[in-house]
Amino acid sequence: MRTPPHERLSADSDGSRLPAPAGSVRRCILTGQGAAREALLRLAIAPDGLVLPDPAAKAPGRGAWIGVNRPELAAALADGRLRRALARAFKGAPLTLPADLPEQAEAALVRHLCARLGLELRAGHLVLGAARIADEARAGRIALLLHARDASADGRRKLDQAWRVGIGAEGTGQCGTVLPLDRAALSVALGRDNVVHLGVAGHAGDMRAASRVGEAVSRLVQFTGDQRASAAIETGRDAPGCADRPQDRAAAQDEYVKD
Repeated sequence: MRTPPHERLSADSDGSRLPAPAGSVRRCILTGQGAAREALLRLAIAPDGLVLPDPAAKAPGRGAWIGVNRPELAAALADGRLRRALARAFKGAPLTLPADLPEQAEAALVRHLCARLGLELRAGHLVLGAARIADEARAGRIALLLHARDASADGRRKLDQAWRVGIGAEGTGQCGTVLPLDRAALSVALGRDNVVHLGVAGHAGDMRAASRVGEAVSRLVQFTGDQRASAAIETGRDAPGCADRPQDRAAAQDEYVKD
């Protein structure tokens, strides 16, 4: 039996838990929580001091990481906590924070995911159509299963079951990820009609496409705080979340990541 290639994004009903660190770890400058970098959003500083979201986490120069959702970011922006945390992270450099930074961040994460899906489709790594997804899933050739936000419960249930069979996770209740995007948005992103479900092809020997898509999905789901996102993207196990400890918050005050 093959080890299921996914773990849950959060076991908590309130969605406050970040995925446990499993590889490269970064620390949120607002909460002090350490988490895998794919769960966090990087903020980069432009040469003129403008702070911008960096959804691919590849912009040159200095960056700071946040692991909060959109309402929490909006609150931190409004009460000055974000500016103070960024001032510490960027060592007093002149900063300009856009008033619509939370909106910019979500839009950037959506664009990044849609662009990634388009690239994977052109590379032949996406499987579309419920019947084809079900066949590939049962054969164990779907590494990551995604559903549109407005997909029917019955449609999700049938594909989830086929996927569990293929990954050897029968009886676990493991499900695909419900995206914070509806079928219209997915259809536009992929240039196809009525994209409701999609699978990312992969197997035990090659999870690269699933990892790339999964990182983009994980960041968007974490930021939007969509409670119906039922699965995360990394291999491994359900692990306890990071504790929000006072010593972690203190350490976060002076931490930034230079990539």
